[in-house]
Amino acid sequence: MFSISIKRRLVVSALAAAALLVLPVSQSPLHAAEGKAKVKVLYHVDGKDPEVAKYALALINKHIDAEGGPENIDVELVVHGPALELFENDKMDPEMKKRFEQIVDKGVHAEMCQVSMKLYNKTLDNLVKGFVATLHPVAVKRIADLQQQGYIYIKP
Repeated sequence: MFSISIKRRLVVSALAAAALLVLPVSQSPLHAAEGKAKVKVLYHVDGKDPEVAKYALALINKHIDAEGGPENIDVELVVHGPALELFENDKMDPEMKKRFEQIVDKGVHAEMCQVSMKLYNKTLDNLVKGFVATLHPVAVKRIADLQQQGYIYIKP
């Protein structure tokens, strides 16, 4: 009986030692933060209320800061429908334009729906500088694709 107990202890000790060799050693917080994946966030703006659009732009700016800066977050802004008119260069609210320029300067990728541009008879040249056409002509398809790629959806 004594020999079985010793054998069990040896087996358990050997398994514990093997586990220590196989399992990764815990990283320091600094090293772990360096390997952390970027947060991926999609902001969706489609309404014609300028206050909602300004709020969305302010949220994006605050979100970037809350994550510790642009190097820690990947933000996509997809705009379509009546919201297009809010981003027309010659009609854009000055405060909203300032907020938009801030987020673009921080690396936000702003996309305008191709279908909406056709519907409203506008081109990227009519819009505030910083937009590109959506990767897919239909904005809602682009939004779905981004969600499939792991982007967190936020609609202020």
